[in-house]
Amino acid sequence: MDKPTNNVISLIVVNWNGKHFLKECFESIKKQTFKEFEVIFVDNGSTDGSSEWVAEHYGDFVTIVQNEQNRGFAEGNNQGILRARGRYMVLINNDTVLKDDFLEELMKPAVNNSDVGMCASKILFYDNPSVIDATGQLLYWDGLNRQKGHFEVDNGKYNVDCEILFPPGCGSLYKKEMLEEIGLFDEDFFAYGEDTDLGLRARIAGWKCVYVHRAVIYHKRSGSTGEYSAFKAFHVERNRLWVAVKIFPLWLLLLNPFFTIYRLLFQAYGIFVGRGAAGQFADKNSPWRLIGIFLRAYTSAIFYLPRMMKKRRLIQRKRKTANLKILPWFRQHGISAKDIALMN
Repeated sequence: MDKPTNNVISLIVVNWNGKHFLKECFESIKKQTFKEFEVIFVDNGSTDGSSEWVAEHYGDFVTIVQNEQNRGFAEGNNQGILRARGRYMVLINNDTVLKDDFLEELMKPAVNNSDVGMCASKILFYDNPSVIDATGQLLYWDGLNRQKGHFEVDNGKYNVDCEILFPPGCGSLYKKEMLEEIGLFDEDFFAYGEDTDLGLRARIAGWKCVYVHRAVIYHKRSGSTGEYSAFKAFHVERNRLWVAVKIFPLWLLLLNPFFTIYRLLFQAYGIFVGRGAAGQFADKNSPWRLIGIFLRAYTSAIFYLPRMMKKRRLIQRKRKTANLKILPWFRQHGISAKDIALMN
């Protein structure tokens, strides 16, 4: 990584066939009240002319990284980070619109606190900005996670800055200093769960995360991959197991199958009553297809298990947080099997 420039933000936008989102996204970036930033646009082999359009309309405003094929969210962001000059990496999705003071507010905790390595924004739904998409992430005992505040009305409950577990990949800030210590996104994940993996690696290495309620971003949600696609279902289930293998203490890892079975019982009920992600997926697909996706996910997870165990050994060497201190994470930032399975 290049040597960071003092307090400069490197704003990274990974894109795959999202040309129709980009004008509104880039215009909101240009209106930012904080001006010391660069924009790195990573195109993952789009076939809709995204790169050509960006080069024509914003070529003097952004640095374009062009991939010949889709390299995924994890590698795409890593490519941007490796080219970045800033001290702070800010990741936004191509289907987002930033409030004018978004960057100015988001960076404050990281600038003012040496142990804060990550910041999370308040993410609202673009089409219904009175409803929350995320104010951070909640973690279930088997490694699955869900957005904090998801689908809640923005009634002021989350209008207080506070420490949270880790940020979602969208609308998040990471200190380059932290990334140099713990490493970048795990490219084996490709998409989904890589933000969980990175966030938890940072936490066990002693870094903190702060939610910044005045840093507001509007999200159009799953604009590239689809809300309840087979692609998403496969990667979410496989990657959450990799998170557990790499990061969780041994006693919790051994209990992982029991927590997963408990969650799957609620998801099976969700299919029956049409609730939760499983229920909405099964509404358009056969439940047997979902079972097949889960079996493929577990097969892939097990096939790469030796590689993940090797990564685990490297991660654990950097641990600064005692295993016993991980228990409060699930009390303060946890989510139940029922909620993670049945909430839409």
